[in-house]
Amino acid sequence: MNVSDSIRNQSGRPTHECGICGVFGASDAARLTYFGLYALQHRGQESAGIVASDGTRVSIHKDMGLVSEVFSERSLQKLTGRMAVGHVRYSTTGESNIINTQPFMVHYKGTPLAIAHNGNLINSVELRQDLEAQGSIFQTTMDSEIAIHLLARSLDKGLAQAVKDAFASIKGAYSILLMTPDTMIAVRDPNGFRPLCLGRRTNGAYIVASETCAFDLVEAEYIREIEPGEVLIINNNGLESIFTWPPRKKSLCIFEQVYFARPDSDVFGMNVYAARKRMGAILAREAKVDGDLVMPFPDSGNYAAIGFSQASGIPLEMGMIRNHYVGRTFIQPTQSMRDFSVRVKLNPVRSILKDKKVIIVEDSIIRGTTGRSRVRSLRDAGAREVHMLVSCPPTCHPCYYGIDFPSNNELIASRKAVDGIRDHLGLDSLTYLSIDGMIEATGLDPDSFCLACYTGKYPIEPDKTFKKLALGACSC
Repeated sequence: MNVSDSIRNQSGRPTHECGICGVFGASDAARLTYFGLYALQHRGQESAGIVASDGTRVSIHKDMGLVSEVFSERSLQKLTGRMAVGHVRYSTTGESNIINTQPFMVHYKGTPLAIAHNGNLINSVELRQDLEAQGSIFQTTMDSEIAIHLLARSLDKGLAQAVKDAFASIKGAYSILLMTPDTMIAVRDPNGFRPLCLGRRTNGAYIVASETCAFDLVEAEYIREIEPGEVLIINNNGLESIFTWPPRKKSLCIFEQVYFARPDSDVFGMNVYAARKRMGAILAREAKVDGDLVMPFPDSGNYAAIGFSQASGIPLEMGMIRNHYVGRTFIQPTQSMRDFSVRVKLNPVRSILKDKKVIIVEDSIIRGTTGRSRVRSLRDAGAREVHMLVSCPPTCHPCYYGIDFPSNNELIASRKAVDGIRDHLGLDSLTYLSIDGMIEATGLDPDSFCLACYTGKYPIEPDKTFKKLALGACSC
């Protein structure tokens, strides 16, 4: 996370910090990593990068933009070797800096060391100040660089010991890939906030990625999750697992299931598509609302809407059509063209909506900015009533563990009760899924999740300085 240089995201949707993918033991490791990043593009659209090694020489290519924009056939051919680590970073709408792109690589005593990180280090401010006081010079404002400085202190003891020493002082959420010329190391924090999993191709090459959808694209078999608190060393000797921390209570981010992960992925040992459908089915049980049709705003809420429709018997319709060919930028219209930014992406099907009682299924409401315009467009298209169901509870608290939920002042559920949000959005009714219902949909132990964005109970309390900076300039 880049706390001091964070920029507000004006889309009204939450964005994720990043996705990571690494390949060991394949002659085309960089190319496979490239395809893995393609599958993980939803986890970050600001920048992309890959570092590769042939055992002695390490090469790197990274830039701002989507995976398809950053890499070409020529750049991939220069990334030679049987090992590669890649990274995609989240999107912002303000200033972006090439120096903050990942993987981040340094040379220590002539040895290259690279890191790709998903998550937030919640004692990063304190650690950075301590390191700078001891003479460390930072090249970026990313907390990932802190881990590199800490690793360098103990590298003379060997890489495995350096990892133990470095991460002993780090707090927060981190799924990390480290790479030296001959070794790849996957590290997952003891709480297991962010996902990380291991796969293998038929030729024996190992793949580590944020989500299993990356395995499908490169024809790799899913083996297992990297366990919370596990350090997995991958080199020519095979696999070695080290558990350096005492076991902790799991704090799996439930928002991965609600919103972030791709529906074709298995995350935390459960299929995302199935979990979202069950959230919709449980909404049908909990919500007291009837209508002529149920619809999502594509693509958010699609799978919960299917589950709600099947459980309630109310027909599913696509009342809004998404324009899939809208780029990241477009020429702005005149001021008189009201709500253009909404309509250029989604447009209502008037013949379906006219004189109907419409039930919208959404996956979340963060600021409530885009929802208000979308509801108005449904009424303009002739909808007689508009009701909304949300497949998670009200998001009332910021996240410090790798999702850009804004400060309390920007979260509409922190400022308004459900009735107030309903009136703000212009709805006839608004119903949120209960916490119990959301957890039931996952089928996992209720005590295994981080629910801080709903309850305000943080598994690891951030340092005061970090918390103050994050609330004042969060990465949203």
